[in-house]
Amino acid sequence: MLRVPYHTAKDEKRGEQMQIKVGNVVTRISYHHDLHFTVHAVKEKTAILHGVDYRLVAHAPLSDLVLVSEREIDEQAKNRKQQEETSYRLFRQDFKLMKEKRTYDSTDAYTEDVTFFQLPTKVLHIDGDEMYLRKCIALYKRMGLHVHGAHISENEMASELGAMIKKVQPRLLIITGHDAYSKNLGHKSNLRSYRNSRHFVEAVRAAREVIPDVDQLVIFAGACQSHFEALIRAGANFASSPSRINIHALDPVFAVAKIAYTSFMERVNIWDVLRNTFTGEKGIGGIETRGLLRTGMPFIEEEHEKSDEKS
Repeated sequence: MLRVPYHTAKDEKRGEQMQIKVGNVVTRISYHHDLHFTVHAVKEKTAILHGVDYRLVAHAPLSDLVLVSEREIDEQAKNRKQQEETSYRLFRQDFKLMKEKRTYDSTDAYTEDVTFFQLPTKVLHIDGDEMYLRKCIALYKRMGLHVHGAHISENEMASELGAMIKKVQPRLLIITGHDAYSKNLGHKSNLRSYRNSRHFVEAVRAAREVIPDVDQLVIFAGACQSHFEALIRAGANFASSPSRINIHALDPVFAVAKIAYTSFMERVNIWDVLRNTFTGEKGIGGIETRGLLRTGMPFIEEEHEKSDEKS
């Protein structure tokens, strides 16, 4: 988890006296300043908060909030960047090893240089948070994945998804946004105890009505503290959150990238999917799933260039 700078009692008093506005970055006194939140809305004396790094939505009284200084925001951003780069380096290491294995298997260990082409895995990512969606799309592109992103409110996902799947025809589907479990609403086995888990479940079911096969369409669903078991039963290959913990905004991307770059001839080890994520098996779980990558040979660049010149 990203480190949040400690606030003193003096800081808390200063924060309470300042006016909290939409867009402010704040922490909660009652939770010992564990996470940074952006103020999404203010209603009377209560603020609706969205996690800066984690896919969590929360309510808090204004008196419980402390404004985060620009220095602390910059330090948090620096720590975040370091963690993201670490996960990306691990992904690149895996990618290199997978590429070497594909080359060895495809050529039957023949040592002469051979060029391949890949059929890219098409990704459809629907997200209840527009800011997180932009961050995820940037990472997909950095990883070389073709993605179609859409910002859709959690309660509208199920009604929109069927038509989108038919139009985009993805092999990977990510259904995410914000969520939270509330003990005050009931036991964690009760779907109504969660802010948006029921909407994610309905969206997964809508997707499975279009493509039932779990290997033809690989689905990641959920956000912070989501009802993991219900999402898996609905038809998701991977979901959050087995231990009802918060998941990082980029966890869905790192999870599905492993599947996207694993050969369709192989099944993906679940731990291999989880180990490059920020929250690991406590935040994400899933079922054994076949890879999606297809490669071909040879890739004849010169003929492509000549064809382009003629046209």
